[in-house]
Amino acid sequence: MNTRPPLDVTILRDGLDGLSWRRVDVVEETGSTNADLLARAAAGEDIAGMVLFAEYQSAGRGRHGRQWSTPPRSQVVMSFGVDGSAVPPDRWGWLPLATGLAIIDAVAEIAGTRVGLKWPNDVLVGPDGGKLAGILAEVASPAPVIVVGLGLNVTMTADEVPDSRATSLTQIGAGTVDRNPLARALLRHLDARIAGWRNADPALAADYRKCSVTIGSQVRAILPGDTTLVGTAADVDELGRLIIDTGTERATVSAGDITHLRPAQP
Repeated sequence: MNTRPPLDVTILRDGLDGLSWRRVDVVEETGSTNADLLARAAAGEDIAGMVLFAEYQSAGRGRHGRQWSTPPRSQVVMSFGVDGSAVPPDRWGWLPLATGLAIIDAVAEIAGTRVGLKWPNDVLVGPDGGKLAGILAEVASPAPVIVVGLGLNVTMTADEVPDSRATSLTQIGAGTVDRNPLARALLRHLDARIAGWRNADPALAADYRKCSVTIGSQVRAILPGDTTLVGTAADVDELGRLIIDTGTERATVSAGDITHLRPAQP
């Protein structure tokens, strides 16, 4: 029995009527789905509404260019182009947060599992749990299009994860998850959450706060330039930035590495 059947592009393309996706493709292997769409955009192709799935990435990237590689067909790996022309650029930071919500929606629907969001780009199993998915957003050129990539761990075993902090749906006891309905659910929920982002729907921020495992936690933020902030993650503002209460100030963080700190033992 093939425990890792391939994605079926016919299944993925079926039922997209009414959604904003113009084209959905699946490739067996590539370096990076984000890099592929960015290259198409640089060559003058309109990538807005395009979706690219890959069964295997040989040069997958996380934040700050970190390498990330997993066994073929063990994840849902995809990138998609989003037209940002109707949204002020200072609100583009909400797009990866909306993507995280779509992942939560799809996982709950297909796997019956509730997970949480670590600001800005990770989906975690609980505040101190493993990383189930990662998100990487990059701005294409020359058109105002954002390329968003995600990798959702589905069937990886503990021996296969590239980082000890990672986990998968299989490892958290979600059973056997068929990636085809999971990918279809992602396409639907992404479309809905991106519409909410475009329309500045207040429900987006409300839902994010409910799903965040960062807000309310003690955190350490390492900012560009190696500045460090330690405090309580108090909220996410209207631009998608994290607000950290250090005890002496409320600092606004737009980018940085966030570590959840364990409460001090009595």
